[in-house]
Amino acid sequence: MSTWSSTRKKLEEDYLCPALRGRVRYFATTYSKCPDHGGRAAILVDGVEVLKSSYYEYAPAFWKLQSELRRLEEADWREAAPKAGQTVLEDGLFDQRDFYAAFQELDNQSVEASLASGNPIVRIFALLDRRLGKRRLAALEETMEQELDWVRPFYFLRMEAEGVTLK
Repeated sequence: MSTWSSTRKKLEEDYLCPALRGRVRYFATTYSKCPDHGGRAAILVDGVEVLKSSYYEYAPAFWKLQSELRRLEEADWREAAPKAGQTVLEDGLFDQRDFYAAFQELDNQSVEASLASGNPIVRIFALLDRRLGKRRLAALEETMEQELDWVRPFYFLRMEAEGVTLK
């Protein structure tokens, strides 16, 4: 796995669309003295953290949901953990490891595959990706109505930056 600084450089310089360069920054850190090396991640737009989450928000929600799923579905942790992880992620809770994994997914597939990803962080990265052209961006308008509330603002940010108007 590469370092965070090289990952951030790729996200901000190689993948980020030119219209948003200098406006969007990515942040992730791991706290080495924290149990399990927890950390946090964020996307900043014009210096303001628009999307942020941390281990201390994510972990309690994950463990609580996993316990509930194990009890309700009489499943073991191997079955409950993926469901709990996806549900918590869709609620906008994640840690820096999810951020790193989302980048790895984006880095190893096309922008089309990234837009269809089950991971909302990958979809955000894809919306801000330079490989996504203006016509394809405009064509996404209808699908954005079903998108998660915390993903949709990145679509509008990109539309505004590119000067593309909504129908």
